[in-house]
Amino acid sequence: MRGLARGQFVSRLDRPWVDTKFPLQGLLIRTAEEIAQLRRVCRQVYVDVTRGHSPHPSFIEFDEPEVVQRAKGIEQVHALRKTSWQVESGFEEELADARMAHGKMSLRIEEVMCDLRNGHKLDLQKLTDGIDAMVDSITRNPSAFGWLIEIRRRDEYAYHHAMGCAIWAASFGRHLGIERPGLRELALGGLLCDVGKTRLPADVLASREKLSAEQVELVRMHVHHSLEILIATRDLSPRIIEMVAAHHERHDGSGYPHRLRGNDIPINSRILGLVDCYDAMTSNRPYASALSPHRAVAELYEFRDSKFQGELVEQFIQTCGIYPTGSLVELSDGRVGVVTGVHSLRRLRPRVMLLLDSSKRPLAQFTSIDLAEEDTHGTSEPISVRNGLPLGAYGIDPDELFLS
Repeated sequence: MRGLARGQFVSRLDRPWVDTKFPLQGLLIRTAEEIAQLRRVCRQVYVDVTRGHSPHPSFIEFDEPEVVQRAKGIEQVHALRKTSWQVESGFEEELADARMAHGKMSLRIEEVMCDLRNGHKLDLQKLTDGIDAMVDSITRNPSAFGWLIEIRRRDEYAYHHAMGCAIWAASFGRHLGIERPGLRELALGGLLCDVGKTRLPADVLASREKLSAEQVELVRMHVHHSLEILIATRDLSPRIIEMVAAHHERHDGSGYPHRLRGNDIPINSRILGLVDCYDAMTSNRPYASALSPHRAVAELYEFRDSKFQGELVEQFIQTCGIYPTGSLVELSDGRVGVVTGVHSLRRLRPRVMLLLDSSKRPLAQFTSIDLAEEDTHGTSEPISVRNGLPLGAYGIDPDELFLS
């Protein structure tokens, strides 16, 4: 720890920031006392020379080569796997329980956000019961909740986005083999990642115009506001605070608020950042229309090894499929349906609820086929997905389907 001096910017510690009394993710050293405090809690620290004075060259240890950092990132993803979850219930069977848990969570999120807008503290207990029911359903069969977040989207972006992040975080964690306590933390992190937006001006959040540079910086301050709210919340895990603090950081260093990159971003923040981006792209926002799930997956794939760690992007696509649950698809025989389940090993052959016949006329009765099991389906050629369809194709409104 020799070489520390005032004017240097400490960007990373050898322990989580939340285990210290320093601000989360970043400290510009101003006093000798701060140097002494760092020496008491750390054996080494990382200094960002672009944001402060550089240490003497004799004290500098250069970053590891990119190939070493990549190998460590892959190892961190593999280390998450502590268990292998099995599907324990059928889609239709699980749907009833998922509906109840989804409805309860939606009400709780709305209540919590209303409380925060009115200046009250975060009531964690309002969320935890619903989180437990949601995680239980996702561990039994993640397809039911995946379906619900696609058909229940409304104009109120804020709390439906919170719900979507929680569901996708838990579903992705399940796929990665994370055990139940970890899934619960991921889900809570998803729910709470944007609570700081309750302190931002409503007109800025609702703007349909391109934001000015000043407004962009104002919106980015929601991370700071989120941390203030979460740090003041009793009984909240420090790991959730750390997760929220860095979920807008990006693999290539282009994120905010501290431009962390690669493995400097905590692994759970990498997970949360990825699902936050996916759910935002598939939601109607004031300034952008929703992408189809299929199109959003394609864009995420383009972001691998730039915005997001490549291995995590590939694992997430295995979670949701090339044609995610809720996607409208056209089959090779011309029929149209909506995806109700995906297979991690056969991502191009999902389970599909058929809605239109080959002439694009509504079917009198919806039927399901599993393309992974019914390769021929009575024809000489296997039935397959011809292409993904945009939202609302052929006038199909998911909200008017059989799940009322």
